Amino acid sequence: MPDSPKMSRRNAIKTVLTLSLGGALMTSTAGCTPGDQPQELTVAGGESGGFYLEFATLLADLLQREGVAERAVAVTTGGSLENIQQVLSGEATFAVALADAAAQAAAPAQASATVKDGGQLVALGKVYQNYVHCIVREDSSIRTFADLAGKTAGVGEVGSGTTLTAGRIIAAAGLSPESAGPGRALKQANLGLNQALAALREGSIDVMIQSGGVPTTPIAAAAQEIGVRLLDISEFIPATRAQSGFFYDRVLIPANSYGNAPAAWTVGVANLLLCRRDLADHVVRQTVELLVEQAQDLVPKSSTGVQFLSPETLINTAGVPLHPAAQAAYRALHG
Repeated sequence: MPDSPKMSRRNAIKTVLTLSLGGALMTSTAGCTPGDQPQELTVAGGESGGFYLEFATLLADLLQREGVAERAVAVTTGGSLENIQQVLSGEATFAVALADAAAQAAAPAQASATVKDGGQLVALGKVYQNYVHCIVREDSSIRTFADLAGKTAGVGEVGSGTTLTAGRIIAAAGLSPESAGPGRALKQANLGLNQALAALREGSIDVMIQSGGVPTTPIAAAAQEIGVRLLDISEFIPATRAQSGFFYDRVLIPANSYGNAPAAWTVGVANLLLCRRDLADHVVRQTVELLVEQAQDLVPKSSTGVQFLSPETLINTAGVPLHPAAQAAYRALHG
């Protein structure tokens, strides 16, 4: 995947939108009456300093500014799994979540088993690429994922999608407790982004596995302080797909994204914007229009990673069904 300057990528998003829609995006997002306007919308985001919360905050600001709701707020959470539960329980209106976690929650078997009301979970679109960071200190002797046998990894906070994805990669690599030989399993500690960075600094973990955008600001700060390296984990994509589904792609974290760290191939998982199936059609339609028409306002300034904010890519939601009103909005916008 070629590396592109930040402003070039943001300009490219605008160009794609202009060309793909032929200048036909004329529907106003302010078309609802005061009685239709929700008093508050909530966007379940992620940890402080993470890409989820950045995106959720930008979306909430845009929803409020454009009058979709009288008030819209982003909420700090543990990540994908917690976000999905908040949407299904009605605590949050929207949620950002990894596609693999969302697909698991939306599956009929899950809807009737571990995830209450999972059948209510639908998507508004695929919004951006998530990159699995497998990070060791620059002074570590660990060079490959195989070197992690018997070591300790920070694998995300309880409630994060990172825990699900990391567990699947570890299993595919043969380092889970079920598949590794005696003393070879990679010990998994549930540490969030900032906790894991602190543990990596002090040496209480050997590696941290974290899903996020590129660059993730706290990781970039730690790279300047202690120096980090990224392990190539892309070799485990075929086995992870075979075991868990086709949610995983080979993506590149460019050189110098984190201090002097060389480029590294890794696992990419798309992020989806989710809601409940019973969310009002006009709220869904207006939100989709903002995703398309004002995409440039939804790209965090720090981001150099891939965004999916164009109609052709927004609709590819990895098997999670689109909200019916979102389907209709994309048809109207894209002809």
